[in-house]
Amino acid sequence: MLVLGVHGSEKLEHEDDFVGYAHHDGAAVLIRDGEVIAAIEEERLNRVKHSNCFPSRAIQYCLEQANCGLSDLDWIATNTSEFHADAGARFAFMEDPRDMRAPNGRSRFSSLFEKAFEIDVRDKLYFCHHHLAHAWSAYLFSGFERSLVFSVDGDGDGCSGMVLVADGRHMRKLQEFKIPQSLGQMYERLMRMVGYDRFDEYKVMGLAPYGCPDRFRKLFQQCYELLPQGNYRIESLMKWFATLDTEGLTTQARRKGEPFQQIHKDFAAALQEMTETITLHVLRHYQQVSGEKRLCMAGGVAHNCSMNGKVLYSGLFDEVFVQPAAHDAGGALGAAMAAWYEKTQSTGTRKLTHVYWGTDVGSGSEIEARLEQWSGFLNYEWLPNIVDVTAKLLSEGAVVGWVQGRSEFGPRALGNRSILADPRPSHNKLRINEMIKKREEYRPFAPSVLHERIGDYFEVVPCQNEFPFMSFALRVRAESQELLGATTHIDGTARVQSVSQASNLLYWELIKAFEVITGIPVLLNTSFNNNAEPIVDSVDEAVGCFLTTGIDYLIIGNYFVRKKTPEEIRRAILTTVPAVPPSRKVVRRTRFSTGTASPAVYFALESTKSPYFGTPTYEITEEMFRILQIIDGHDNLQSLIVRTGIGPEGEGKLISEMMDLWSNRILYINRAIPSKPERSQSVIRSKRPRSRISVVTS
Repeated sequence: MLVLGVHGSEKLEHEDDFVGYAHHDGAAVLIRDGEVIAAIEEERLNRVKHSNCFPSRAIQYCLEQANCGLSDLDWIATNTSEFHADAGARFAFMEDPRDMRAPNGRSRFSSLFEKAFEIDVRDKLYFCHHHLAHAWSAYLFSGFERSLVFSVDGDGDGCSGMVLVADGRHMRKLQEFKIPQSLGQMYERLMRMVGYDRFDEYKVMGLAPYGCPDRFRKLFQQCYELLPQGNYRIESLMKWFATLDTEGLTTQARRKGEPFQQIHKDFAAALQEMTETITLHVLRHYQQVSGEKRLCMAGGVAHNCSMNGKVLYSGLFDEVFVQPAAHDAGGALGAAMAAWYEKTQSTGTRKLTHVYWGTDVGSGSEIEARLEQWSGFLNYEWLPNIVDVTAKLLSEGAVVGWVQGRSEFGPRALGNRSILADPRPSHNKLRINEMIKKREEYRPFAPSVLHERIGDYFEVVPCQNEFPFMSFALRVRAESQELLGATTHIDGTARVQSVSQASNLLYWELIKAFEVITGIPVLLNTSFNNNAEPIVDSVDEAVGCFLTTGIDYLIIGNYFVRKKTPEEIRRAILTTVPAVPPSRKVVRRTRFSTGTASPAVYFALESTKSPYFGTPTYEITEEMFRILQIIDGHDNLQSLIVRTGIGPEGEGKLISEMMDLWSNRILYINRAIPSKPERSQSVIRSKRPRSRISVVTS
């Protein structure tokens, strides 16, 4: 049986969508007879962080991995109930008198496949309640025979959380938490006090240990209450803001980009403490009620690894499993598995050992072919002893981009799309944050440790010593905190990944080789991207990130890659083919200012998405505008400059502007136009729009 799981919104990537972040983190998952064949988030393919587009690229990728088409599927599952899908469809229908689609969820969801793939799938649709999808995604991959299950996020299908007991094929609901009790929503709203917004929750979690919750504990306790039977109450947002305003805090709120003051760090600490206090209150009660000694968690809030560490060390449970794709993308996995279990009457769970379900970087010859297209920028060579070479580079202080095999499903780089470094020198943390990740200097990095050595450096609990998915902040042993200076957070914890030979042999061998040289079986591991893009997926994206950050060396498969000189790279830019992402449009606008005699014309690359999904407007020069008006996907920048009549004096400025746009992932540059793949008779490919050039006066 083939089941496709899908999570995403109604908008295709080239369509304007300025209204928010509904159905963010789009993804697709393909299950064959209960086994995951492929799983990938749309952002990895369309390069829009947290993409809220309909996941047409992800769906196509999954189908290609099984060499099948939509007509070959038995079921297409989505992580929302049909009741709420119908309610949403009726609401949208009434809101827009021009909407001619049927006001029911099944028809509207099917219409997305018709628009993207030209096929009617309504008879194949399977709807799964949002929180049940989260629950199944965790329990069915936990390996536990029985467990308590806690799904907790912002909202979904009319509630913000659910507590259940899972036993074989059965899920018994114990409690449901309503939207006003949403821990996810409250965390997201209150972190505006420290200058952060939607999708920045993990930054606040990382900031919290720099503060002390004592300062604001009483203030927070005015706005939430722990109730009997594991329940709780959270005051309305208006009550929170009124309380903050009365205390004079709203005028001290940090604005984005401003430096952090101690008040902001203390506020983050109090917010984190409230989240942990409520979570432990809920779990303590339902552990006593159910008697279960194992716990599964999913939902966006379950990505809070500091909270997960507190749960682990609480002693409430012998073992805790957190779904590595706990956010909404993982709902596609849960919905697909729920459909398969229901339709086949299957029983039992399996223990998740890896999530390497994304795109494959390719064979040696395929990697070399792509690198050759970047020969103006790079020098590269194939090395048989790539593990030993990389380990030596790391031991000597190099920062290395490491790309191997299939990419990871979910938000963590687990050794196949990673930036690696020596975990010992504390200055590595500052260097990587500043020069490579281009983010706040306080942000922590994860240690990857050999599974068999984890207890030597980190405090583990008696029944659980495997932590393969970076889901828990573990306490670093006192004697190891200074030694692991680059990966130990200020509170003495680290978001640990244990690496076994069974889960990722090549990465295990690399860490082992580093241990042979240094005596330390640990590497610093962070996701291979900068602050403007999702984790890299392909060879070209890895090269792009390598060339536009301070990474020292790049390893792809067995290829050792080095940069050419800065001047050679600047000149090589002229040989590249500029490309505007489908999620952006090139515009000329008129800006009217009060008191100005005449309006000013400016040029920009505008996002078709809301500000939650990247910089909404990025201004460009008139010369770049002229270039982008005539790009055709074939002519390189040098040819385009000649065609537009821009002289040699303007060439240098255009190269610098192109580098800036590329570094910020506003534009992409292609080294070659790949030939079209053979069209499989069984795979229906989605329609890909061309870039949009618009001239708008406003």
